[in-house]
Amino acid sequence: MHRRVLVVVAVCLAVASATAIAQEPNLAEQQMREFLLKAKIVDSRPIGKGVTSPWRLTLSDGSLKHDAAFQPIDVNKASEQMSDGTTEFGFRDSYHFNIAAFELAKLVGLGDMMPVTVERSFRGDKGALSWWLPVKMDEQERRKRKIEPPDANAWNRQVARMWVFSELVYDTDRNMTNMLIGEDWKVWMIDFTRAFRPFHKLHDPRVLGMCDRQLLERLRRLDEREVLEKTKPHLDKTLVKAVMARRDLLVAFYEKRIAEQGEKAVLY
Repeated sequence: MHRRVLVVVAVCLAVASATAIAQEPNLAEQQMREFLLKAKIVDSRPIGKGVTSPWRLTLSDGSLKHDAAFQPIDVNKASEQMSDGTTEFGFRDSYHFNIAAFELAKLVGLGDMMPVTVERSFRGDKGALSWWLPVKMDEQERRKRKIEPPDANAWNRQVARMWVFSELVYDTDRNMTNMLIGEDWKVWMIDFTRAFRPFHKLHDPRVLGMCDRQLLERLRRLDEREVLEKTKPHLDKTLVKAVMARRDLLVAFYEKRIAEQGEKAVLY
């Protein structure tokens, strides 16, 4: 899927050298957010291909210079033919969902698995602006090169968190190219422009494995009013209610597994 690959390139897939990673500024989320919102855009490079017209922007506030990915896609269609031959009705592909996903991830304790993302304008278009991540490869490349993580247990737990979140937001395009890997084997989730469908069901519960105890507890405590407040104006009430319906299904899914298999077999 060329569009997806190009988006991933635009949303952080630059293979960083060890030197580049060493120079990565150690900023808190709020500092990154302020930088993304206020720093001057001093350089820009279009990817050059793809229907989403992604850009890699260089920003500077006078003392810090850093890159960010700008994605302005915001498409609504009555229907769309998908790559697997199916048709999706009420199709939407939107930068708004990247921002909503980041805000929701923070509410369930997974904010550190996503780049800080804000809304900003570039050349007259609004879009999602994301902190450029220093990563070494994506999951597709890892599998192609047959590289095994040094700590399989830690790796599997990160991947499990990713799939739980994917189901929560009903991400219809979670794939190996939007799962990025840092030098320390940290998993980063990017590109949620095709998430947040209005369905009160899980997308594919077969991807669900074990679950982080703290994540499950965060899901139980997730508050609809807070989700609506934190994700506005990127999600409307219909989409937030769908998130909460899927939350209920996820909690019920894991509680059923715990009852059948015991906590040790289901939670970590």
